[in-house]
Amino acid sequence: MTDVLGIVMFVVGGVLFVLVSLTVGRLFRPRRPGQLKGEIYECGEPTVGKGQVQFDLRFYVVAMLFVIFDVEIALLYPWAQVFRQFPKAAFWDLAFFVGLLLVGYAFAWRYGYLDWTRPRAGGQADDDAQTPEQER
Repeated sequence: MTDVLGIVMFVVGGVLFVLVSLTVGRLFRPRRPGQLKGEIYECGEPTVGKGQVQFDLRFYVVAMLFVIFDVEIALLYPWAQVFRQFPKAAFWDLAFFVGLLLVGYAFAWRYGYLDWTRPRAGGQADDDAQTPEQER
């Protein structure tokens, strides 16, 4: 019962800290709305061009693959803690987990998600394309 009471006190303390911080900030911050404050602000520079730029999908894919494999490393620590108590079960759990990740890795590799430059219709990679000056 004391373990549950400690957890409840920790959660209540965290919620109270957030609420008190937000309330104090709201009471003491200056309220001076204006046209300049309503403008778009990006890294201290005025905005140039359209606000919506289409990014290459490869940035998103690389970020997702990084997150997936980064979480794998984070999940290996609890496994290492349990391995001494249940060596057989922990081994097969890890084998299944890493096998599943290897299947995902093989899928990403097979379909070219790990290649930064993909071949175009002519068989030439994006980065290997010649500029008009080089073609002359």
